[in-house]
Amino acid sequence: MNSPHDPAPRSTPVTPERSRATDLITTPITLSLAEDLLRGALDLERTEHGVLPHRLPARARAQCADGQLAMAEAQPSGVRLAFRTRATTVELDTLRTKMSYQGAPPRPDGVYDLLVDGVLSGQASVTGGNVLLVDMTTGSAETVPGPVGTVRFPSLPDRVKNVEIWLPHNEITQLVALRTDAPVEPAPGDGRKVWLHHGSSISHGSEAASPTGTWPALAASLGGVELINLGLGGSALLDPFTARALRDTPADLISVKIGLNIVNLDLMRLRAFGPAVHGFLDTIREGHPTAPLLVVSPILCPIHEDTPGPGAPDLENIGEGRLRFKAMGDPAERAAGKLTLNVIRDELARIVHQRAADDANLHYLDGRDLYGQADAAELPLPDQLHPDAAIHRLMAERFAASAFGSDGPFALK
Repeated sequence: MNSPHDPAPRSTPVTPERSRATDLITTPITLSLAEDLLRGALDLERTEHGVLPHRLPARARAQCADGQLAMAEAQPSGVRLAFRTRATTVELDTLRTKMSYQGAPPRPDGVYDLLVDGVLSGQASVTGGNVLLVDMTTGSAETVPGPVGTVRFPSLPDRVKNVEIWLPHNEITQLVALRTDAPVEPAPGDGRKVWLHHGSSISHGSEAASPTGTWPALAASLGGVELINLGLGGSALLDPFTARALRDTPADLISVKIGLNIVNLDLMRLRAFGPAVHGFLDTIREGHPTAPLLVVSPILCPIHEDTPGPGAPDLENIGEGRLRFKAMGDPAERAAGKLTLNVIRDELARIVHQRAADDANLHYLDGRDLYGQADAAELPLPDQLHPDAAIHRLMAERFAASAFGSDGPFALK
């Protein structure tokens, strides 16, 4: 497919059909149409129902059979349809896969954000779809199938406009058909720089209110850049295939937020961590030798500041809809090389300082500058691990000021 951030219109014509029942133009979503209209995806898969956007390429997906990664990369955080039209009604048929926890109240439906000429102008959800039912006590999961649903945005302004539909950041979404009451064409490019970001579930958008409310999406809006979000819930683990995906994705600005998943999965010890970070950065630099590259350490997470992982769900109140997390490690194990967030911050700062002697475009940001001790007193993490909507906005504003400000590494000059 085209570069995922390339907004230039393609020459492939859109061949619509007019629905007699609704008098809307129905455009089945094919691979070629998705290539024309989608931004923020690295790969597209043809399915029985339509097209499934992926945020990791097929080669990367083939190198890891982990179910958590498969779910995270197929949840389209930052992926959006972008087109130009005079339509006053827009409908999108999708088949979602929604996550649900056994014994817990239903999770909120994923949200579709509609932007008209860059302004949030509507929000809606779909019904139906598949349900991925997870048993938190055993880790097992089963998929309960369901029907295709429709999200509808009526009463749009009657003028030619740029429309974006941001897909739910937390629901796997197969695109089936687009219906409008006027023809559509790919949105034109606007020359904005492309920011490629990788991180954990916090960057993915866990607990954000909607897809444009994740901190990377908010920061991209404040910074005036195009976002490609490779925030992968539970899967920011310094995997070589992720580094190669970052290497091979065209971008002007790159950031990697490293640490939390490595601690809460108890993935490695200090001896392995440092070389893994070097290798990850080396791979990115193979494809982006001079692009501004910002390494961001973890935000404050009190349960893991000085206590190693693994982390685990605290199921005591899950029946009341309150899922919280706890650290299971022993602080004394730091002497044996177990990682905590404070250990990781020190090591990341050391590595960036060492490499910056030969790489003037490499920078470091302490995640506690985005959310720190004073913030935790006023806005605690609701589940001990993930920010809520207010914290996402706080992080976005601080990141934008630090990274995109006049003296920041991403300053648009």
